[in-house]
Amino acid sequence: MHPESAAVPAQADLLPALHRMQAQLGYIPDQAVAELARTYNVSRAEVEGVIGFYHDFRRAPPGRRRLQVCCAESCQAMGSDALAAHAQARLDIGMGETTADGGVTLEAVYCLGNCACSPAVMLDGRVHGRVDAGRLDALLAEGGEA
Repeated sequence: MHPESAAVPAQADLLPALHRMQAQLGYIPDQAVAELARTYNVSRAEVEGVIGFYHDFRRAPPGRRRLQVCCAESCQAMGSDALAAHAQARLDIGMGETTADGGVTLEAVYCLGNCACSPAVMLDGRVHGRVDAGRLDALLAEGGEA
């Protein structure tokens, strides 16, 4: 192995670098894409492709709170579609968006592991089961997002 090659990050290190960046910043800034492409010797399109493929990567700063609505089969059968529609109407945003004041980011997820208590949501890292529109409103109000 040539000594210089040990200092050059491998393309396989791109995904862990993206995860680290998101953990530190909360999102992947536009200006980071070109730098990541240079660092890992890939095209900007390849970096964008990786970011786009993995649904957990965000391209904009997240809200102060993160609301995830489970859209897996069990939760759908118990009304998560209506719950998601209620959340979107209440917050006046679509899935994957953040409220104008930066308060809440709304996301669809596919299984929170709480199928016995469907429909489920995760708010600020805590899973809640058997959530209906009224309970969702109460959960959001607890954190000041009335």
